[in-house]
Amino acid sequence: MESINSFKGYGKVSEAEDRDFRRKTRRRLIFIIVALVLLLVIVVGVTVGTIVSRKHNNDGGTNSSSTPSTSMASSIKAMCKVTRYPDSCFSSLSSAEASTSTSTSDPEELFKLSIRIAMDTVSNLSSLPDTLSVPANDKRLRAALDSCKELFEDAVDHLNTSLASLSPAPGEKLLTSTKMDDLKTWLSAAITDQATCLDGFEGTVGDAGAKMEAAMKNSTEFTSNALAIAAGIFNIMDKLKFPVHRKLLTAVEIRTGHGFPHWVSEQHRRALLEEKVQTRQPNVTVAKDGSGDVMTVGEAVAMVPKKNKEQFVIYVKGGMYVENVVVDKNKWNVFIYGDGMDKTIISGSRNFIDGTPTFATATFVAVGRSFIARDIGFQNTAGPEKHQAVALRAGSDRSVFYKCSFDGYQDTLYAHSQRQFYRDCDISGTIDFIFGDSSVVFQSCRIRPRQPLPNQFNTITAQGRTDPNENTGISIQSSSISPLDTVNRPTYLGRPWKPYSTTIIMQTEISAVVDPAGWLPWVSGTVPPDTISYAEYSNTGPGADVAGRVKWPGYQSSVSAEVAQKFTVSSFIRGDEWLPGTGVEFLPTLHS
Repeated sequence: MESINSFKGYGKVSEAEDRDFRRKTRRRLIFIIVALVLLLVIVVGVTVGTIVSRKHNNDGGTNSSSTPSTSMASSIKAMCKVTRYPDSCFSSLSSAEASTSTSTSDPEELFKLSIRIAMDTVSNLSSLPDTLSVPANDKRLRAALDSCKELFEDAVDHLNTSLASLSPAPGEKLLTSTKMDDLKTWLSAAITDQATCLDGFEGTVGDAGAKMEAAMKNSTEFTSNALAIAAGIFNIMDKLKFPVHRKLLTAVEIRTGHGFPHWVSEQHRRALLEEKVQTRQPNVTVAKDGSGDVMTVGEAVAMVPKKNKEQFVIYVKGGMYVENVVVDKNKWNVFIYGDGMDKTIISGSRNFIDGTPTFATATFVAVGRSFIARDIGFQNTAGPEKHQAVALRAGSDRSVFYKCSFDGYQDTLYAHSQRQFYRDCDISGTIDFIFGDSSVVFQSCRIRPRQPLPNQFNTITAQGRTDPNENTGISIQSSSISPLDTVNRPTYLGRPWKPYSTTIIMQTEISAVVDPAGWLPWVSGTVPPDTISYAEYSNTGPGADVAGRVKWPGYQSSVSAEVAQKFTVSSFIRGDEWLPGTGVEFLPTLHS
C-alpha cells in the first residue's frame, strides 16, 4: 500500500518522493531477480542430480557408464575370483551389465549374463572359417574349417541350453543340484567343442590354425569363466549372503522318472524294458535285401522328425552297411537296434592320412539328445596305416550303448562330450582307441588291444579335459582288458592328452598284455603336469600289479573307496536318475 500512499491525490508526486519510490522499486526488482536466479539454480541442480542418479542406477557407476556400483562390483569381483581369467571376467561382466537397462548384484543374474557373453562371442566366430583362405588342393584344411563351423554351432547350442535351463517358471528361482550338474555338463561340452576345433588343425600347413586360435581367445576364456562360476555358484551366493534356492530330487521323483530332463519322454524311458527288443514295433526297418522300408541306415535317420519329442525306433536287420551316418543335433530320442553286434554292422573307412581331420572320420556320429544303440557293431576299416580313423563319435547327452561293438585301430571310439554309458560292449583298437572329453562310464565291457604297426605302441585311453572345472573323465569299471589277437608291442592303460586329463580304471581284470609301467606320457621322456588325475582301484589280474607303475605327481596307484565312488554311475554321471528307465542293467556304485 506504500506505493499508493506516495501519491498525492491525482496529481504528480514530488521529485524527492519520486526518487525515494524509484530507489525502493529497484531494490525490490533486484531482490526478485536474485530469488529467481537462486530458484533456477536449485531446479537445475535437482534435475541434474536426478539424471545422474538414474544414470548411476542404470550404468552401475558414478563416474562413467562402464564403472559398476559398489555392491555390483563386489558381486562381480566375488564371482570372477573363482575363474581362471578374472580380469576378462570382470571387464566383460561390467561392460555387458552397463549396457543393460537395469543393474543387479544378484549372482544368479550375473551368472546368466556370463553365459550370454560366452554365447554371443562364440556366435560371432561362426563366419570366421569362411574368411580364411584355403588352397584349392588342401582337403584337410578345408575339412578342419568346416568342422570348426559345426563345432561353433554345437557350442552355441550348449550355451543356449544352459541359459534356457536358468529360466524357471514365474516366481520360481531354483538352482538344484541336478540342474547344476546339467549346466556343468553343457558348459563343459561348449569348452570341448572349441578345443576340438583347434585340434583339427593338426597336420595342416599355413597359419589358419594360429589365426583361429587368436580369434578364439575371448570365446574360450568367457566359456571357461561361465563354467567356473557354475562350479562355484553355491559358495559365491553364500559368501555374498544371497539366499540359495535349492530343490533336491526325492527318491520318489527318481523312481518315477521325474528326475529326467523335460525332453525325455515316458516312452523313451521305457525304451529297453522289454527283454526281447526285436518284438518292438519299429518306426522304420532297414534291410539291405529290400525286405524293409529302406535299404540304408542313413535313409532311416533322415526320416526322424526334427527335435522329435517321442522315441523314434529304427530296426536294422543283419548285414554289413557300408555308409557314414550322422544322427545330428536335431535328431532327438533315436533308438537304433540290430540283430547283434556281430550281425548288424555299420562300416566306413574315412581316415586322417587321406586328408580328413579326426573329428570328421567317424563311421557313425550320434549327437542328437538321448540316443540309444543296442546290438549293433560300428567299425572303421581304414587300418593302422591310415592312423586316426574313428568308428563311432558320440556327443549325445545321456546316451546309452548296450551290447554294441566298436572295431578299429587308432582312435576307434571317440567319446567326444556330455554324459555317456556303455554296458556289455566290445571295444578294440591300438593307439588312444578310447578317447575324448565326455563324462563316460564303461561297465562290464571287453576292452581288446590289438597288434599295431611295428613301430607303434598301444594306449587304451586318451582323455581330453582342458579345464579344471569340467566334470569330464573316463571311468572303466568291472570290465576286462585282454588282447584281441597276438600283441607283441607295448600296451598301456592310457596317456594324458590334455593338461587336466582324468581317467580311472577300477575293479577291472587286467591281463599281462599291459606293460608294468601302466601308463605313458603324451610326450616321450616327459612327466605329465600334476594337474592330471589318473588312478587305479582294486583291479585284478597279472597286469594289475602296481609295483612298477609310473611315479607321476598326478597318478595314484591305489585310491580309497571314497575316491573311487566319485567315478561310479550314480556319482559321476548321475545314472541312477536316468538309466533305470532305459532297461539297461547297470551297477550304480562299487561292487562288493
